[in-house]
Amino acid sequence: MINRTVTAVLDAPRDEVFEYLSRIENLPEWATEFAQELRYEDGTAKVVNGLGEFYFRIDADAKTGVIDMYAGPSEGELALFPTRVVALGAKSAYSFTMFKAPGMPDELFESQYESLRREFDNIRARFAVDHASCAR
Repeated sequence: MINRTVTAVLDAPRDEVFEYLSRIENLPEWATEFAQELRYEDGTAKVVNGLGEFYFRIDADAKTGVIDMYAGPSEGELALFPTRVVALGAKSAYSFTMFKAPGMPDELFESQYESLRREFDNIRARFAVDHASCAR
């Protein structure tokens, strides 16, 4: 199965990065292409982007740093996007893996991968030393 992983080393402690990325309401701040809009339907989160509207869920475990993200066209058809925050001393690393779904055109998968890479620039900027010192 074709997959891609993007990892960034961040100038922030693991717990701070985990707290931010595990909160669904922060998704539109950093995943600006995937979550152009976040809305709720009967208490269930949905993201809206250029491809349509998708159900979205996060299962997070602060102890392990795992932030499993799920997205799909229905609550019964959610694809897993495993992510994790790990401690690196005073810094941390965040990794996000995506898998190509069966039948997905190669061009669409690669364009989503490039979108994720651009969104990681938002994460890096959010936790950059100069941004963090201004925000505190």
